[in-house]
Amino acid sequence: MDVDPTQAEILLCHARQDFQHTPENFLKGCKWSPDGSCLLTCSDDNCLRLFNTPYELYENRLTGIPDMTAVLKVKEGETVYDYAWYPLMSSADPDSCFFVSACRDHPVHMWDAHTGLLRASYRPYDHLDELASPYSLAFSPNGKRLLCGFYKIIRVFDVSRPGRECQNRKTYDKQGQGGMISCISVNPSDQSLYAAGSYNRSIAVYSEPRGEMICLLQGQTGGVTHLAFSADGTKLYSGGRKDPEILCWDMRNPGEVLFSMQRSVKTNQRMYFDQDFSGRYVVSGNHDGTVAMWDTAQDGLENDALLSATKTFQAHADCVNGVNLNPVMPVLATASGQRHTKFPSIGDSSSESEQEDCSENNVKLWWIGAQKETSALQADEDPVS
Repeated sequence: MDVDPTQAEILLCHARQDFQHTPENFLKGCKWSPDGSCLLTCSDDNCLRLFNTPYELYENRLTGIPDMTAVLKVKEGETVYDYAWYPLMSSADPDSCFFVSACRDHPVHMWDAHTGLLRASYRPYDHLDELASPYSLAFSPNGKRLLCGFYKIIRVFDVSRPGRECQNRKTYDKQGQGGMISCISVNPSDQSLYAAGSYNRSIAVYSEPRGEMICLLQGQTGGVTHLAFSADGTKLYSGGRKDPEILCWDMRNPGEVLFSMQRSVKTNQRMYFDQDFSGRYVVSGNHDGTVAMWDTAQDGLENDALLSATKTFQAHADCVNGVNLNPVMPVLATASGQRHTKFPSIGDSSSESEQEDCSENNVKLWWIGAQKETSALQADEDPVS
């Protein structure tokens, strides 16, 4: 069943309880597993949590779904910079059920998604032979390589060989792409190509096996925090911090922006966006708690055109930093929260209470597909009261 922006969204359920143990435990995105069976989250308490997809959704039931609670919790030792699913993950194959995480002052960890146990570690070392922690992670679509972003360098690990052995790809040597490599995306149609975004607002496309730079793209007004190729590999989407635009780059004519999509990003936190499996629809959260969806197949688009949102709805009372579409059903996961600076109130506590009211740290699941058939099924299955 496909995404249908003409239908009204339906709130299916929440995940709240797991994020209420500390006052400011805001989310840092959410990511469905490649088989759609579970959802992985990260939050400010340095925990990675796994939630099963509600079984009611497999029965075409859209109401009466209880709140989700984590079935697995992995505690990292320091701030988590990035995390990623193994792209060939399938619940039917336990060996493929794992994800990786990168955190400050630690190696890259591979976690078993069934047991929560540490399977392996990838230990990158710098030129001083000191352990270095990557700021970004990305698997190649075939699951054979793990790319890790650092300051002016990308290190490539063979997934089947944990340890310290890796290949170094310098992004800057007198010239090139400088700054911290904050995000990486591998082209799904040509796995020898990958794009890297930097906090210095640049995007570069590289080619394996030597990591040679093909082109350098400039145009983002903020440090790049998220990149994603389209399903056919002909487009590259990019978004940045405190940057109100998602840019769509034409990979057939590098350097050309096909169109942009307006969103609200008022902080430095990573604000994710996502695409449906067909690559037609792009969805992103906004600072004001809304979610916007764009139809990239609109007619009449011209170069540098501003693409209008096809659908917008209020999802949270706080910043929506994470959005992710389930790969097998039209279910959108949204994650909310941000770091709120509390100023001491002078004579009146109303401002402090307003800050507390707008703080919301949770995950929600939304149905954004057709509803006619499922509604009929529900009517037949619901007991007579």
